[in-house]
Amino acid sequence: MCGITGYTGKMEALPFIMQGLEKLEYRGYDSAGVTLVDDKKMFICKESGRLSALSTKLSGQHHPQTCGVGHTRWATHGIPSQLNSHPHSNQAKTICLVHNGIIENYLSLKQELLKKDYHFRSQTDTEIIVHLLDDQYYHEGLNMFDALKKVLPRLSGSFALCIVTKDEPDTIYVAKKESPMILGRNSSGCFCASDAPALLPYTKKIMPLKDNEIAILRKDSIEVFGFDGSEKTQEWIDAPYDIKAAQRDGYDSFMLKEIYEQPRAIKETLRGRLTEDDVVVDELDELDLDWKDLKRVYFVACGTAYHACLSAAMQMQHLTSLNVYCFPASEFRYGEPYLDKKCLCIFVSQSGETADTIAAVKLAVQAKARTIGIVNVLGSSMSRMTDICLYTCAGPEISVASTKAYTTQLVLLNCLVLAICKRIDGSKADRKMIAELKNLPDLIRDVLKYDEQIKKLAKLLSDKNDVYFIGRQHDYPVALEGSLKLKEISYIHADAYYAGELKHGPIALIEKDTVVIAVATEAKIAAKTISNIQETLARGSKVILLTSDQIETEGFEHVIRLKTISQALMPVEIIIILQLFAYHTAVMKGCDIDKPRNLAKSVTVE
Repeated sequence: MCGITGYTGKMEALPFIMQGLEKLEYRGYDSAGVTLVDDKKMFICKESGRLSALSTKLSGQHHPQTCGVGHTRWATHGIPSQLNSHPHSNQAKTICLVHNGIIENYLSLKQELLKKDYHFRSQTDTEIIVHLLDDQYYHEGLNMFDALKKVLPRLSGSFALCIVTKDEPDTIYVAKKESPMILGRNSSGCFCASDAPALLPYTKKIMPLKDNEIAILRKDSIEVFGFDGSEKTQEWIDAPYDIKAAQRDGYDSFMLKEIYEQPRAIKETLRGRLTEDDVVVDELDELDLDWKDLKRVYFVACGTAYHACLSAAMQMQHLTSLNVYCFPASEFRYGEPYLDKKCLCIFVSQSGETADTIAAVKLAVQAKARTIGIVNVLGSSMSRMTDICLYTCAGPEISVASTKAYTTQLVLLNCLVLAICKRIDGSKADRKMIAELKNLPDLIRDVLKYDEQIKKLAKLLSDKNDVYFIGRQHDYPVALEGSLKLKEISYIHADAYYAGELKHGPIALIEKDTVVIAVATEAKIAAKTISNIQETLARGSKVILLTSDQIETEGFEHVIRLKTISQALMPVEIIIILQLFAYHTAVMKGCDIDKPRNLAKSVTVE
């Protein structure tokens, strides 16, 4: 959530700042603004609403400044408005900053500043920071670097900051704690942004700033320090994808493009993971863990990643006698889970920056549990915090609604579960599943051929206020994910239930023409699920049934049959169908597919 861009160098800063903010629109925002600085003055311009409103306001103006910062805001403290939008400045407009994150102790700091006669123009926590810096800079007489060293340790919460000053018009001060910030450079200057896509048109050489670090960007140099002022080693990497990967390539939306990229993404995620009869997860050898002594396994994640974890936990429960648990990360840290060195915690996050998941990792590390991260972003915070990290190879996922990140997580988690089971009891993966994993990209291409059929069926959903998803066993977590996709981008109220639980309350919601999307792909219990579906038909529902090609069904008007594969992998097929249902329904309703209201791609606050 929120986006930051910054540039200092030889060229005009505004073009980079604006194109970068456009690349970061997927992160979610409600207002946008820029600050450009030279030795004469600071130019500040901000607008509520879409970035296009800011672009319109700036059109026709010439701004030669070669240093500046930009921001797209996702409201936390204070309503979405021009006044609350970033950048924020001190009273004299000589210090200006943008901020991602939340300052949890802002009220006490604000009271302190009010006693010093500081006045506040906004309702934000961010304005606290600029006044604290003003106090140290002007009243205490410190330079900006020393002022930051005084102020940053006083801030509780998460932040990524970019600060410019009139006194140093070619310098950007950057600081990070638990909110992502990427640095870049080329022959024309130095850059910073919340995520790599903003930098890709200008450079592929990037450096993720680490927690509790300050970077000083000048026209031709970058220095990195700890909050205590100690100089830090810079670790530069090549961006794992290019600018083409962050463009729509003729698709109507990034979501549709990313749905169709899933065969390639799955193939890349599986690269090097499969032999003729086994899975390869050599990273497990790096864990300081006695596998025979392992007692508990926790899967921990948020949102879509949590649904992937539910499927993986269910698979591990089938294959081992271990105590296996799955928690939303936002509950894990407050639920006082039993953790020690005989516990293994598996954390999943597309961005590797999800605040609740990061907090859960810290809890596990503190308790000396062994930790595995599964992320999609090289160099992300979670990849550095866990004992080992496995990468999905989905490439940049721009649409807020996750698609290819979910399927690559499912696939990699399946491999991980099989590899862990082998280390526990020596059992090799089922050869049939290995063959299915290898064939999965081709199978998904076949599933995508249902697109036109789904587009027609989506008309059943487009005028509804409520849609219900049901399933059992492995079909249930993917029903949850399908309902999440629909509500995220179409704003239709969608719930998912265990099929057997319908009669214990939810069936009261079923009436004439209510749409029920039923998933029944597991042969041994399909008849039970179909009986539950019949209960909804008797009350006038319209049912869309997703089932496998080996299950017999009669009397259903709308049926989609999928190729039968191992039950742990069936969700990969099913979710493609449900993603397309969500997409076409949202299109029919005229919704903003890639930027749904109130949502952010990378949730970096708790």
